Amino acid sequence: MSMLRDAIMQAFGEHVRFDHGLHPSSVATCLVSRDRFGEAAKVMKKAYALLAAEWAADETLLGRGYGVFACYRWGNEYLIVKTEVPSDDAWFPSLSRRFVPAFRFERQIMSLMGITPAGNPDVRPWIKFEDWPEDAWPLRKSFDAAQQMPRVRGEYPWTRAEGEGVYEIPVGPVHAGIIEPGHFRFQAVGEDVINLEERLGYVHKGIEKKFESLAWQDGVKLAGRVSGDTTVAHSIAYCRSLESMTGCPVPQRGHWLRALFLERERIANHLGDIGAICNDAAFAFMLYQLSRLKELLLRTNLRLFGHRFIMDRVIPGGVAVDIDPAGKREIFAEMELLHKEFERLVLIYDENPSLEDRVRDTGILKPAAARELCVVGVVARASGLNLDCRIFHPFPPYDRHDWMQLDVPVLISGDVHARAWVRIQEVRESFRIIRKILEDMPDGDISVPCAQPPADTTGFSAVEGWRGEIIYWLQSGPSGEVNRCMVRDPSGVNWLGLELAVLGNIVPDFPLCNKSFNQSYSGHDL
Repeated sequence: MSMLRDAIMQAFGEHVRFDHGLHPSSVATCLVSRDRFGEAAKVMKKAYALLAAEWAADETLLGRGYGVFACYRWGNEYLIVKTEVPSDDAWFPSLSRRFVPAFRFERQIMSLMGITPAGNPDVRPWIKFEDWPEDAWPLRKSFDAAQQMPRVRGEYPWTRAEGEGVYEIPVGPVHAGIIEPGHFRFQAVGEDVINLEERLGYVHKGIEKKFESLAWQDGVKLAGRVSGDTTVAHSIAYCRSLESMTGCPVPQRGHWLRALFLERERIANHLGDIGAICNDAAFAFMLYQLSRLKELLLRTNLRLFGHRFIMDRVIPGGVAVDIDPAGKREIFAEMELLHKEFERLVLIYDENPSLEDRVRDTGILKPAAARELCVVGVVARASGLNLDCRIFHPFPPYDRHDWMQLDVPVLISGDVHARAWVRIQEVRESFRIIRKILEDMPDGDISVPCAQPPADTTGFSAVEGWRGEIIYWLQSGPSGEVNRCMVRDPSGVNWLGLELAVLGNIVPDFPLCNKSFNQSYSGHDL
């Protein structure tokens, strides 16, 4: 069933054509004229689609101008709508009237590619800071990343609420502890938050530009460092996009080992997050105990796979490390211990009235708002959206639905407790998945060589990391080199949810709300 594709064909008929250079073939790219790009968003909105990503590519080396892309999702279907923009007339119709995430996607396109989103009411710089030269467009091919840019005077125009009794609280960008930098500005009346605006980009590293200077085989190492706590999921997403472009047949054992690594990454981060949520509610005991369990898992990773976070173990064509029978026995024993200790701690969490008072009905993101913001992952599932790429866009062994019987937790309260409880349920489910993977893992090779893709080819992938859906879109240049690598971490849409969820809460609850979202600064800032 191709609901989105059928909707766009019915609406535009002969005015739409499909690009067959995208891989895998299950994901379609349709080309529309610039004046119909905004109309396509209206069609997608009526089809109940979500806006998963929006980006631009400089295709001048391929004999074209710029390409502007919007990726829509409905159920298990992804559809990419593309319009071509002349390099001497660089603008496109904004999608912000239809989809809220477009506001920031398009600010980023404007900041880094210099293509104007006509109709977007907010074109303040995003990711690119105000002290960069106005005509510096880092993602254009004409931009020389080796040259240091001059610094200019600039000031970011914050949005502010005004009125009697309103005062402003700046938080960050430098925070206590080891948290990455991000700037938050509240307006409050008394203790009640009436407005929050985020200013991110402080860890912008030029990652998408850096991909263009790397060989395809080296790109996976950079992908694994987009967000260090999600190294496995980002590496898999990059590799699957590249493998789709080349038709690389990853061995089944390689797929299954990737799934094993992915679930171990999910458990480790969820354990840390549940403990941190409790700590921000002044229940430090849970942080200490869950950190202890997380440490046990990370040490097992180091012994069996050579790295605490399993970094650089996913490679194009498969994986770089195997597991032997002794390693399987060690993980079985570890799962039994962790599961038993985890359930004891969940009982303590569930029966603590002072903790319950802090987490329930705090930081609510209602289901209707979650859909409008197109949030993903834990945040989406805590707010009533049944979204999980392991079900709707799976790779082996997740595609064996009858065997896997994946149980995705979905709640509707959308509060801090819901986001914590979704994590608890996902930890339980990952324990079960890991056991099944180890019990039935196929024999055979763990990797095969992955060739260089042909010229002017694109690849797409969506992988469910522990925060949620990660999207990679790769494009090869005229000689088969990397022309563009678009990365959309879950944080690219979920940060929007925090701004809405904190409204109406008291100021001391902001750290609790923030930790329950726990989005990546690095994965967002790229």
